[in-house]
Amino acid sequence: MPTHAIWIGRLLVAVGIIGYGYGMFAGNASLTALIPAVFGIVLMLLGHLSHAKETLRKHLMHVAVIFALLGFLLPAGRLISKAGDLTFSAAVASQLAMALLCLAFVILAVRSFVAARRIV
Repeated sequence: MPTHAIWIGRLLVAVGIIGYGYGMFAGNASLTALIPAVFGIVLMLLGHLSHAKETLRKHLMHVAVIFALLGFLLPAGRLISKAGDLTFSAAVASQLAMALLCLAFVILAVRSFVAARRIV
């Protein structure tokens, strides 16, 4: 799971940087475009820490899943609340990418936790 956290984190950082870069290119850059990058950095840190501290792996991965769940719920809730008058834009694409990446991590983590329970 730590490897998944690191890779999903990297993808989230890329989404944030690309979103901010697009905003700079379009002339309307906003720091909120970097929100996926912040979530990505946290997931990467938790992944690297769980590689380094084997005894804390379970706890760190549970924190990572909670953080990823928030990373799914916040943009998904925002997209759903504006579903009626939603027009496709870079912000919507960034929110959608963040929600899907975080959801993918949550699903992978839950599957991993269930598999670990079956082994024990």
